[in-house]
Amino acid sequence: MKDYFLEKTALFRGMEADEIREMLKCLSAEQKHYLKGAMVYHAGDMVQFLGVVLSGRVQIENNDPWGNTSVLDSVEPGMVFAETYACIHEEPLMVNVIAAEASEILFLNARKLLYPCQNGCERHQKMIRNLLQVSAQKNLNLSRRIFHTSSKSIRGRILSYLSFQAAREGSHEFTIPFNRQQLADYLSVDRSALSNELSKMQKDGLLTVSRSHFILHEQ
Repeated sequence: MKDYFLEKTALFRGMEADEIREMLKCLSAEQKHYLKGAMVYHAGDMVQFLGVVLSGRVQIENNDPWGNTSVLDSVEPGMVFAETYACIHEEPLMVNVIAAEASEILFLNARKLLYPCQNGCERHQKMIRNLLQVSAQKNLNLSRRIFHTSSKSIRGRILSYLSFQAAREGSHEFTIPFNRQQLADYLSVDRSALSNELSKMQKDGLLTVSRSHFILHEQ
């Protein structure tokens, strides 16, 4: 496990390498490898450990009783998942966490973070502050998805999402973290309808698309 990588993550922001090593011991850190498609957490699991993606990517998905899947989030290296459930006692997980790629994940016991050692060391306080910021960012991401799916039209949802991606990348050319099915799930639309609308938008000169790569054209 590379300390210099963890130093760059939101959860360990502002911490020195020796502080990180001490916290990993304190929080019963465990690193695991998952193959693409492997289930990291199942809906209904009682979660005690939050996860930090070290490499690869995991997806947060919701499956309803009729077999429909919604992609709620894509978790990239350095990002955290399951922190809300890990911090709440006896609350079963409502979603599935799946390795979208071969992934290395660091698991940390969140309960030990919430109830720090008797000395009340500063490194615990740093991580608690960082975790609060991570949770706030997650709330923001959820608000963004609600915003992107607020339009009644498929084109409106696509434009909302792609406009945000372009603004975040600072460029009209970018690659999104979803394939076509995953994007359809994220925007809560049918995959065929999404593909048809993207084709129409390309014919209308609004964009150029190749799989997950987009170029937006100014009108």
